[in-house]
Amino acid sequence: MQVEVECQSLEEAEEACEAGADIVMLDNFAPADLHRAASAVKAAYPHAVVEASGGITEATMGLFMGPDVDVISRGNLTQGYPCMDFSLKIQK
Repeated sequence: MQVEVECQSLEEAEEACEAGADIVMLDNFAPADLHRAASAVKAAYPHAVVEASGGITEATMGLFMGPDVDVISRGNLTQGYPCMDFSLKIQK
């Protein structure tokens, strides 16, 4: 089983890795901050998988790609789409 920890800062990511996390999700980082944090995590914990998440869109995804980012998550693929509310009545 793998353990993934959502982190809001480099300090949290380092703490998670030190505790044995397999995957650190760097959530809601600006692209430049993400790359600095991902580089620091990989330098200290090369076994860790670094995941970028939070507010990433198709238009901005390229900004989050980098040599120290292993996975990019986009929640808007499953959330945020408009829904149609309808019902279907069957009459006999």
